[in-house]
Amino acid sequence: MRILLFGKNGQVARCLQDEAGAVRVAALGSGECDLRQDGAAATAIDAQKPDVVVNAAAFTAVDKAETNEPEARRLNADAPAEMALACARAGVRFIHLSTDYVFDGRSAGPYTEADPTRPLGIYGATKLDGEEAVLAAAPTAVVIRTSWVFSEYGANFVKTMLRLGAERATLSIVDDQVGGPTPARDIARAVLTIAGKLHRGAPGEGIYHFQGGPPVSWAAFAEKIFDIAGLETSVETIPTADYPTPATRPLRTVLDCARIERNFGIAQPDWRAGLRQVIAALSP
Repeated sequence: MRILLFGKNGQVARCLQDEAGAVRVAALGSGECDLRQDGAAATAIDAQKPDVVVNAAAFTAVDKAETNEPEARRLNADAPAEMALACARAGVRFIHLSTDYVFDGRSAGPYTEADPTRPLGIYGATKLDGEEAVLAAAPTAVVIRTSWVFSEYGANFVKTMLRLGAERATLSIVDDQVGGPTPARDIARAVLTIAGKLHRGAPGEGIYHFQGGPPVSWAAFAEKIFDIAGLETSVETIPTADYPTPATRPLRTVLDCARIERNFGIAQPDWRAGLRQVIAALSP
């Protein structure tokens, strides 16, 4: 099986390349394929002739998206739509990564794939538009919504907490936003599993949720990071109202992950196990 991977320098993409094994992966970043250019993605798909295309590229700067909607829309909606259309024309299966930010966070229970979406900001809105455009262009595509991604690569909450925790005795962390930290390596493994099954002709299309469990607040997540890392940093819990940001965040985005396990046999990962592995990988 040969995968064409967009967004090669992102957390999930780098983990996917680590985990690929015998799967051949052609990974493209902005240097090889500038997704801001019309037609670039389709040209790459036509040239590479892959068995499966995976889109891990996105405009993920949630706050910056509020003042840079055109680029966010280009990377989160328009480019994925071009990929999906090119895949549909070539008879290639397409896997696209999305986000929990398509929801408003007001649900008391876990969100299923069928629940109404209501993004609160430009990032979530452009990602939702991308989902809809992908499935309109390629009805057999798989869209995976995930959340709070972390790994030993790139910039993420875990690495920020480790850095700040080594510098400060106390940190103020929001405790009324609840979700699921998700190890990028587990997302990568899930994508590879799905890609393999799709390539072998297994059914499966539409939207799937994949998120680490159990649900946790940012503050409790930080406390676990410090505990595993052996840092004595204390956490002062604060409400979101005390930490204003340009983009409004959803307060509770717990995702129901039953469908991905039912259709593909992929169980919800325990983020605590992934966190231990990441911290070990980052330790000198």
